[in-house]
Amino acid sequence: MDDLDRLFRKDSSMVSRKIADEFILVPIRRKLGEVEALYTLNEVGGRIWELLDGQRSLRVLRDSLVEEFDVSETQAQADLTELIEQLQGIGAIQEAR
Repeated sequence: MDDLDRLFRKDSSMVSRKIADEFILVPIRRKLGEVEALYTLNEVGGRIWELLDGQRSLRVLRDSLVEEFDVSETQAQADLTELIEQLQGIGAIQEAR
């Protein structure tokens, strides 16, 4: 399977709020003392977060970024791949099957 055909969805242990042009991600399944960090996403990262629904492939997300922002397909794919890896690393998303 091509990596761009993969689907991801938000993990239920993460909640988000949009404040101005940023999204704040907060892990909620931990005791208050165990919450290590809040995570912020810029406008592009926030848009990716909005689109992560387990139904849209990474290819669709990349194409949406190219359409909505002034970015090349190559740059959009690189940025998307990097953010997906980071979100997986903090447990904010899961691969949808």
